[in-house]
Amino acid sequence: MSRRERPVQAHSEEVSVLDLLAKGGGVPAPFAGVLALVGASAVVAQVVLLRELMVCFGGNEVAIGVALSTWLLWTAVGSGLLSRLARDRDPRRTMAVLQLTTALLLPCTVIAVRASRGMFHAIPGEVLGPVPMLLTSVGALSAFCCASGWLFAAGARLLTVLAESSGAASIGAMYLLEAAGSAVGGMTASLSLLPYLDSLQIVMLLGIANVAAAAFLLLPQSRFRTSAYVILLLLVPALLVFAGRLNRRTLAAQWPGFSLVASANSRYGSLAVLENETGKTIVENGLPIVSVPDPQAAEETVHFALLQHSAPRSLLLIGGGLNGSLQQALRHPTMERVDYVELDPEILRLARRHLPAEWRAAGDPRVHVHSMDGRLFLKTTRQSFDVIIASLPDPQTAQLNRFFTREFFQEAARRLTPGGVLSFQLHASENYISPELGQLLRCVRQTLSQSFADVAVIPGDTAVFLASTSSGMLTTRPEELVSRLRARRLQTTYMREYYLPFRLASDRVADLEQQLAPQPGTRVNGDFTPVAYYFDVVLWSGQFSEAYRKLFVALADVPYPRALAVLLLLMLLGAGLVGWRAGGDRRRGSAAFCVAAMGFTLLALEVLLLLGFQALHGYLYHQLAIIIAAFMAGMALGSWLALRFLREARWVAPRSLLRWLAVTQVLAMLSPLVLYGTLAALTSVGSATWSAVIGNAVFSLLALFAGALGGWQFPLANRIYFDEQETARPGTLYAVDLAGACAGALLISAYVVPVFGFLKTGELIALVNLVPAAVALISSFNPAGVHS
Repeated sequence: MSRRERPVQAHSEEVSVLDLLAKGGGVPAPFAGVLALVGASAVVAQVVLLRELMVCFGGNEVAIGVALSTWLLWTAVGSGLLSRLARDRDPRRTMAVLQLTTALLLPCTVIAVRASRGMFHAIPGEVLGPVPMLLTSVGALSAFCCASGWLFAAGARLLTVLAESSGAASIGAMYLLEAAGSAVGGMTASLSLLPYLDSLQIVMLLGIANVAAAAFLLLPQSRFRTSAYVILLLLVPALLVFAGRLNRRTLAAQWPGFSLVASANSRYGSLAVLENETGKTIVENGLPIVSVPDPQAAEETVHFALLQHSAPRSLLLIGGGLNGSLQQALRHPTMERVDYVELDPEILRLARRHLPAEWRAAGDPRVHVHSMDGRLFLKTTRQSFDVIIASLPDPQTAQLNRFFTREFFQEAARRLTPGGVLSFQLHASENYISPELGQLLRCVRQTLSQSFADVAVIPGDTAVFLASTSSGMLTTRPEELVSRLRARRLQTTYMREYYLPFRLASDRVADLEQQLAPQPGTRVNGDFTPVAYYFDVVLWSGQFSEAYRKLFVALADVPYPRALAVLLLLMLLGAGLVGWRAGGDRRRGSAAFCVAAMGFTLLALEVLLLLGFQALHGYLYHQLAIIIAAFMAGMALGSWLALRFLREARWVAPRSLLRWLAVTQVLAMLSPLVLYGTLAALTSVGSATWSAVIGNAVFSLLALFAGALGGWQFPLANRIYFDEQETARPGTLYAVDLAGACAGALLISAYVVPVFGFLKTGELIALVNLVPAAVALISSFNPAGVHS
């Protein structure tokens, strides 16, 4: 019988692998814990370092995409290349050395990320460009990620020796153990570590766990192990105290010219209170959100909007109330109620303690402070408001973008009283509006016009956008605003009789209106088509290099059909390589092709889940660990089911496995479209209770299902790829998986989603899976070149 036709018998070793998890048979249970620690260490380190990189680069999604892709690339290098080059005569010793190495490297990596801003001479609050982002990610993550990827291959070899199993069985078991460890690590980080410990304390505990695992592998006699464990336990309190002090010093070093007054981690971000001779600043995820004193910003934030209304009695202020804006709003004599919404309660706590003068206004009986997402408050409140002010930064991230979308403007319009006013600000220019800036401002203005009858924009370094549900309510005549200012007897420093005529000069207003007039092709910004965020990225990139600007502009101008055609061509080239590969074994090539496509798909789905959660709920910092944990739990579940399927099927024909691969790719093809439909349906949920349920349950279930697809596929592809290839390197297929995921992380988060939106992104992901599904199905009928 030829090898092409011979069925693959389910190896008995896979029984022992599953028994290991269920009954402790086959391999001692402590070894399973050591191997699962590989996944736990990787996922906790990923969450910690991604959060650190978000702070370093201002929470920019481009930075997240670059960091994720770099992480996966270096992990693939460690798994696929370094494990090949190394001579592994003693897997136990190799595992132990690598775990000691990761224990040392992880805190060094955190410190390196924090120090990177100083290396590029970045001033506080400055957002670094693409090259510093790339260099920091490549340099800081390289050593740890290579060691982490190598650990997977070393663990698979160790399983092969301990269980006397085949290479395919060991790799599948290692994949399952790593995924299970990742799930446990992600949940532990979310529930027990991140809320109570800082980054360096977390990685110090993780390092201690890896040192303990190394001691288990290196010290064969139990009394030596026990002594090592006792010493480590005694060192834990001292190491945590040392890590806490080091954490504060390295945080302070990130802000030259400032004194670090306080720092805190919350569900929503990393916070710091800074002070210098000019005042105090609260920074969240690297971006300044409150600076005091700043009377000009405080006055302009509220008075431009409140003076548009003849007698404002109720105000909703979303963000920005701690810079003096609350005091300014309360000076209007008709004001009866101010609802101030701030997402992060930790910001309010820091302000209460460190900005007492500004916080005093929050104690006014007319002020009602709400610690929740501004979008959720708008959606669930039954109140109506005369004026709504969104005092937030520009749409520099997908999180901020959701306050400049069609959906937000519609929600605001529904909560305004007849003749009510919505106001927000964007950075602009006194005179010249560059093409990139004009593109962003036109997009936001066009989006605003779809929900409001009257729209006006006040020119300046900061463009003030005003919108009303009633036509003829807004005015840009300075004399009318000055008249209202006097009638209300407002004592202001900047918003005065001499300032308003300059700011509202008729020629400047007319010129800005002309520059912001909609053009053919002006796009509308949406929750699931976050194009304004991409335009802000284009504007941001132009600050660093003309080449960056041209690249981002060119990518934004690529028509969707052309992008679809290019992707199809690339996938067909990949299919051609499968048929041409050395040796002509199409089965193995099809398995690798499917694994690469699934790696791309899983990261793309993870990014869509994270951005979707952010779009609906307004924060991601805390949920990052939960979604990743659910994702990895799904991978563990899918892998366990696949191993059980392979074990219980006594004879599994190769062509049958290829058809199962094809079916799995079809499910992966449909999954992003189902995900988009689910996200679109969730936008209609108006209950705060149900919204919380969705945030903590539905997204976790979606992540669980997405991960299960990859977990199910890998053991099947692994069986096909390594059948009778016992000398094959165990990290090869894992590296292929990571390489596909690397491409997905960078392209989806930084380009495809903001330019084409969620739905078209889902269609592109579907295409990525369609071609491998067809290749696997064709190969099942004709696995060309497989010799007898």
